[in-house]
Amino acid sequence: MTMSDIHHVHTASVWATRILGVVLALIGITLLVGGVWLISLGGSPYYALAGAGLLVSGVLIAMRRSLGVWLYVIVFLATIAWAFWEVGANGWALVPRTVAPLVLLVFVLAALPAMRPYTYGWRTAWGAIACVLVIAVGVGAAIAYSAPPFLKSPVPGATEAGMGEPSLQKVGENWPAYGGTYSARRYSPLDQINAGNVGELKRAWLVHTGDMPQSDFAAGKYGAENTPLKVGGLLYVCTPKNIMIAYDAATGEQRWRYDPGVPDQAIPYTAACRGVAYYVVPGASADAACATRIIEGTLDARLIAVDARTGKPCADFGEDGQVSTSQNMGSIVPGMVSMTSAPTIVRGVIVIGHQILDGQKRDAPSGVIKGFDAVTGAQRWGWDMTQPDLPNPPPEGKIYTRGTPNMWTTATGDEALGYVYLPLGNSADDYWSGSRSDAENAYSSSLTAIDVTTGKPVWSFQTVHKDVWDYDLGSQATLVDYPTAKGSVPALVLPSKKGDIYILDRRTGKPLTGVEERPVAQGGVEPDQRSPTQPFSLYHTLRKPDLTEASMWGMSPIDQMACRIQFREASYKGFYTPPTSDTHSVEYPGYNGGSDWGGVAVDPKRGIVIANYNDMPNYNRLVPRAEADKLGWKPRGEASGGDLGSGAEGAGDPQAGVPYAINVNAGWRLPFTGLLCKQPPYGGIQAFDLKSGKTLWDRPLGQALNNGPFGIPSMLPVNIGTPNNGGALVTAGGLIFIAAATDDLIRAIDIETGKTVWEDKLPAGGQATPMTYEANGRQYVVIMTGGHHFMETPIGDEVIAYALPK
Repeated sequence: MTMSDIHHVHTASVWATRILGVVLALIGITLLVGGVWLISLGGSPYYALAGAGLLVSGVLIAMRRSLGVWLYVIVFLATIAWAFWEVGANGWALVPRTVAPLVLLVFVLAALPAMRPYTYGWRTAWGAIACVLVIAVGVGAAIAYSAPPFLKSPVPGATEAGMGEPSLQKVGENWPAYGGTYSARRYSPLDQINAGNVGELKRAWLVHTGDMPQSDFAAGKYGAENTPLKVGGLLYVCTPKNIMIAYDAATGEQRWRYDPGVPDQAIPYTAACRGVAYYVVPGASADAACATRIIEGTLDARLIAVDARTGKPCADFGEDGQVSTSQNMGSIVPGMVSMTSAPTIVRGVIVIGHQILDGQKRDAPSGVIKGFDAVTGAQRWGWDMTQPDLPNPPPEGKIYTRGTPNMWTTATGDEALGYVYLPLGNSADDYWSGSRSDAENAYSSSLTAIDVTTGKPVWSFQTVHKDVWDYDLGSQATLVDYPTAKGSVPALVLPSKKGDIYILDRRTGKPLTGVEERPVAQGGVEPDQRSPTQPFSLYHTLRKPDLTEASMWGMSPIDQMACRIQFREASYKGFYTPPTSDTHSVEYPGYNGGSDWGGVAVDPKRGIVIANYNDMPNYNRLVPRAEADKLGWKPRGEASGGDLGSGAEGAGDPQAGVPYAINVNAGWRLPFTGLLCKQPPYGGIQAFDLKSGKTLWDRPLGQALNNGPFGIPSMLPVNIGTPNNGGALVTAGGLIFIAAATDDLIRAIDIETGKTVWEDKLPAGGQATPMTYEANGRQYVVIMTGGHHFMETPIGDEVIAYALPK
């Protein structure tokens, strides 16, 4: 190397060192200013102290003073000590506290040879870097090794007794209802595929439904969510825009297709069809047209019945096979009244609710529940909670009460009792309760049993009083035989968004396990409306401990500090913090937290409940009406409204007719990185004992493959525990099949250990619940991979069947 080359190398080294010093100083200034702000809010002093240290270190390094390097080393060591003091050996919590400082440490040590006086050569620098990296790897491995195992308790073995089935359906060879049967256990007695051979599972066939977004309006609103049915030799699928398709269950060959012609303008928040219903007409000849029929509810509020064998409309059902379900609901704009969930049929009555578009206006269409004859399509009854004695049909000019709580999810049915169990939502304008009637306050966010022969409520159990958190019931209840000291009791498992799980006597609605009214936080914009207590389940909860400042996360100390500042500035009084307007409020769990529409699965032989869940907060603010008007937030169908965009639900909802709009930061993300402010995991799956409610195992669900800062996939196969939507399937083979997470994987989990024993990469998001059946002596597992705009997973139109090799 010539002297000129040496000079150029030295010059480059000097400038690199000065740039490094400037970068450190800028980071230091940022941390110092933000840290002082955080201290003024009562937060941790670490960031201000570290910022001051980095600022001085950066200036000294820019001056090429070796003291700056050693000052940074001191700041780094203090950071490590503080991090372990604050969060212990929690690997995910340590990431933003230590990884970025460690990377900077490598660059700082590499600058040693350029420091004055020239007492440190490259050998010293690289030796120091090697030592740091070895220590870092060792500490990381120790943290991973010392992480507590997720297996908590021995898993009960299978018994021969199992549970009775109160519906007329039988699951095994077939999968005749959305939840397996109307008991919604999502369990199959098939065991051809088991924990010993599931590793050999392969794709048997894949088909495309052809239903993909075809307009700008539909783009960004697709989320298939479908669980197919299988009866006889056919598999029945419905697509996001309600196209019904029958496939050969063994080969995937299309047998028929029926398109009801749903317009894009009818899409509410999401274009989705979770499922259809299969019905056998009593006494009908097996060869008669529509002796067996497929019935679905559509996005534009129609019930449609087609022949299960041919797909042709049933002429005896309504007019040419369809019935409008929006009669007597008053003025409706497209997309405000939809059906996205599978109908439930008990004693020949189709029971449906509607998805009434959230957050639009207090004068939204009614949440009335309706029952229709499964043969003729005639309306048998309509239950309007504020007008319970309204005749059927209502008198001319009379409409069902607007703005009442609706049922957007799927009901459960008990053929023996003649009851359907309705998971009810909230009154229109979820985050304001002052204009609700007594009846709305009584039924909001409640599970209500309806007698299908009369359309009258039998009992109701409320999970949230005067709900202003959008904690409506999204999960189906699951019917079980609950073991007690006096024998088995016909019961149901009721999951909730807030995470609490209840066991109720399904005959009376009385809790069979402890429920306690506990005092909760008061205040907010309607202090006189807040209930002083709320019901807490003493049986089991998916909910995690309250957030603290130390729960905040990010990819570096800077964005973690920003989240800490937001946390300190917000109103947060723990669970049930009332919504506020002068500042943000933290809602934890958020409206997608706990159990959502995927529900739970129950192994009736082992007495185990499988529940996947979300664990994310929302960062909310009630926006005064004048401010919302200035921002142009208007309901669907008004001049500047109509297209709600593809943002998260609640992100700028107008709530017309009450004093405040609502702005929800779903998951509580930072705008500049897109990362969530709460530390991982963001979702999990657990098994608990049905009898005792004791957790058997609990683990994160979902890898970090598609997650990363600035929307850039990290591609890391690390179980971070991602947000998830969709439920689990349990089989007698000792397996849990589930997709749901944002990593686009379907996996099989060993029910005894909670460990993944098989997985496959899906071509699109798996935000749907798998199902299983037998065809020609071969067991298949099927999932629709439609993706989901809210979960930000790829949109697709594939239906995939898996089986063991022949």
